Amino acid sequence: MFQLDFYGTLVAASLVLLLGRGLVTRVGFLRAYNIPEPVAGGLVVALALLALRGLEVEVRFDTSLQTPLMLAFFATIGLSADFASLKKGGRVVGVFLLAVVGLLVVQNAMGIGLAKALGLDPLMGLLTGSITLAGGHGTGAAWGTVFSEKYGLASASELAMASATFGLVLGGLIGGPVARLLIKRVQAPGCLEAEKPRVPKGFEQPNKERSITPFSFIETLALIAVSLLAGTLLNGLLHDSAFELPTFVCVLFVGVVLRNGLSALGLYQVFEREVSVLGNVSLSLFLAIALMSLKLWDLASLALPIFIILAAQTLVMALFAIFVTFRIMGSHYDAAVLAAGHCGFGLGATPTAIANMQAVTQRYGPSQIAFLVVPMVGAFFIDIINVIVIKLYLALPFFAAA
Repeated sequence: MFQLDFYGTLVAASLVLLLGRGLVTRVGFLRAYNIPEPVAGGLVVALALLALRGLEVEVRFDTSLQTPLMLAFFATIGLSADFASLKKGGRVVGVFLLAVVGLLVVQNAMGIGLAKALGLDPLMGLLTGSITLAGGHGTGAAWGTVFSEKYGLASASELAMASATFGLVLGGLIGGPVARLLIKRVQAPGCLEAEKPRVPKGFEQPNKERSITPFSFIETLALIAVSLLAGTLLNGLLHDSAFELPTFVCVLFVGVVLRNGLSALGLYQVFEREVSVLGNVSLSLFLAIALMSLKLWDLASLALPIFIILAAQTLVMALFAIFVTFRIMGSHYDAAVLAAGHCGFGLGATPTAIANMQAVTQRYGPSQIAFLVVPMVGAFFIDIINVIVIKLYLALPFFAAA
């Protein structure tokens, strides 16, 4: 077994990103279907490690940097959100939230229905529904413990981790193809010859050049560090209370308060372009570490019935994005980008959703509303609503009897 330390893991993650960029640049299929660079490079490395494991060689990474990078990304999301922009997206956020709630209900109904049809415990269907797909590894781990201790479901935690891993992989793979299919029906901004060039904002086009200086870099880094520290402390204060929230939500909230509080007092204006640069670096490295350290053998160990359920959930996600999300969001270019984002956190996580949308906007043109709506819904609302939906399903008679 080879154990890479902190520095070795950082080097590996950087190489994964370079590999991903090279693959997307040179492989027409990946470029045509808007596969995010971290996903392309990360999966190749994960597959290589799976092959090495077959030869009884295992490589492990130091993932201690993964959580700080994820939190730094959410801090930059908060620092990018000003109240004026949030007001503009009010109605769109509400409509998109309806689509998100609809998917949660459908995912759990699909999981439970298929589990019963395949002769499995319906709890397994719920665990392969919104708990691990929309909820991700953190939510899956929490509910896996509950299902094991309260309901006596064997290997619930292992099933949760494998299902969340499956969702993370597929969420990063289907978003681009779904957007490509939908964009064929509309005209993307990048296709308009008369389009006037503009400076990209936020996370829309991460490869655009942005001017920075050493001093402004330190200022922005300080804002991110304050968001991380204060958000972590806030999470500790709320722990085990009725208002407990995931750490990344607390960090994002502090970022929003910092951005708008400093602006309202006239003390400081956040340098959005620099925030987006640091946010994109954090996002790319986080995804690279997450994907290259995937234990794909956990997926290979899934029983066939569970694999069938998860494959069906992936198909349902794609169809839902195409026929529901895209249509209710307006059937235009922004709606196509939102559909790609919905695939990301409908199966995986908010960072996957952002990576999906970046892959689309980098090729076809910007979508400010998508990068406003998806982080808000993915960070602030999805976890809270998911808990409510899960508890409503657990109140059904066949769960209560268990």
